[in-house]
Amino acid sequence: MGAVMHAFSMRAGLSAVVFATLMLLAGCTTPTVPLSDSITEEDQQSSESCNGLAVLCERTYDEVTFPETHNAFSTHEDGIYYPAANHQTGLMAQWNAGMRAFMVDTHYETLGDERVETVRLCHGDDDRGFSPCSYGNVNAEAWLSQLKTLMDSAPRDVVTLLVENYVQADHLQAVFQEAGLYDQVFLHDVNTPWPTLIQMIDAGTPLVVFWEQGGDPSHPWIHDFLTHSWTTNFAEENTEDMNCDPLRGDPEQEVFHMNNWLQGPLGLSDPSRGDEANDVEFLIERATECWIQHGKRPTFIAVDWWEDGDVVAAALAINQLESPV
Repeated sequence: MGAVMHAFSMRAGLSAVVFATLMLLAGCTTPTVPLSDSITEEDQQSSESCNGLAVLCERTYDEVTFPETHNAFSTHEDGIYYPAANHQTGLMAQWNAGMRAFMVDTHYETLGDERVETVRLCHGDDDRGFSPCSYGNVNAEAWLSQLKTLMDSAPRDVVTLLVENYVQADHLQAVFQEAGLYDQVFLHDVNTPWPTLIQMIDAGTPLVVFWEQGGDPSHPWIHDFLTHSWTTNFAEENTEDMNCDPLRGDPEQEVFHMNNWLQGPLGLSDPSRGDEANDVEFLIERATECWIQHGKRPTFIAVDWWEDGDVVAAALAINQLESPV
């Protein structure tokens, strides 16, 4: 009975958090009725806030939850259509909604033509003998340049990129340099504490870059995703199948991705169930379960079809909780 009452109490508390968050975002209330005792109107509206909340400035990077888009570039707006697409709308809409973490895939537009000028953002792999850019692609430098402009417009925000990379590391660096982002990249030494958001901002290094291709001592700015962090499973068939167990990476690391999208036909992302996967209350409950299991809130909540549900509201609510229970 005690466990049942505890579960009921936690669900009731989360429901109150969800309601208050949605009312806040809709402008129906003010944060003077806070989601936690430390959240005030100043936290929400002050120009001194970090990633939207003043309380986050003094939190370390790994203690903040960032809303994240999986295959952020792979959108109908960018001319990439289902089944290769993962979202309806592109970077500008994602940014304006509050996304501050983005997964991208880098490829050469044509296999065998390995030049910086041909680096593109494309969804897929090269195993079929041709570049997945044939399904649709986005100019990598142009996309990153737009991100640079958006970051310049929000100098109090920390941003993360996770790159599934299929191009030479030197070419990836050149693209970041041409886009003006390279000098803003934060360098993290594995197994050392992450800094606070305000420390990263004040140092002029508000951008963290991970990739999935293993460590590269000649490019320490590209953090090996599986060394510096870990991830849950992804693309389950049902939300009931989602859990918080580590799938890949080093579960001893503080940074982790809570992957949260469903698969449809052929194992591809299911565009018909975005509302279900991205439901605010479900996301908060799942993030809270992960927090309890691992002793910290998820660093990222990664979704497909971000326009459905509201992952930004869920991340806001999680960031305003002082504890998971």
